[in-house]
Amino acid sequence: MGVRTWIEGWPVYRQLTGTDPLGRGAAAQSTRSRSLQARTETADTMARSVCPYCAVGCGQRIFVKDGEVVQIEGDPDSPISQGRLCPKGSASKSLVTSDRRIKTVLYRRPYATDWEELDLDTAMDMIADRVIAAREETWEDTDSDGRPLNRTLGISSLGGATLDNEENYLIKKLFTAMGAIQIENQARI
Repeated sequence: MGVRTWIEGWPVYRQLTGTDPLGRGAAAQSTRSRSLQARTETADTMARSVCPYCAVGCGQRIFVKDGEVVQIEGDPDSPISQGRLCPKGSASKSLVTSDRRIKTVLYRRPYATDWEELDLDTAMDMIADRVIAAREETWEDTDSDGRPLNRTLGISSLGGATLDNEENYLIKKLFTAMGAIQIENQARI
């Protein structure tokens, strides 16, 4: 590389000799920068969604190429967030595409030191059996004065911020129908 080539490749030289004296446009771009292309430009499809992390409901655009999510961005058409996302929402692509994402049911038996994989049907049956048993053991029809309670204190729910509004609504309905009164969500705390 000659001195002339090196000087012409220097952004300050381009800024002082070109049409961009403030260095905010073409002078600041390298050859590599000019050749870059956004992942959203090459996407096959774009779907609109809602960020899964809290109850705000920020709009998201999900860009898909060859059946894989390539980018998730804020939706500028959303009346809620107008294209903005918090740090968790901006990183929500990793929620879907991370190679560290656990995709199987893991169970650790009492007093065990290791996790074991279970199939989903077995895990769901175990959970249902435990919920039914806890409800039956702790059900309260009436209080000491005979007033109706129809509740259980043996079951509670603490939802996480990765659940969306619809999932939290359904969980609230389910646990209320089972007689639970201790129902909370991380987004409200």
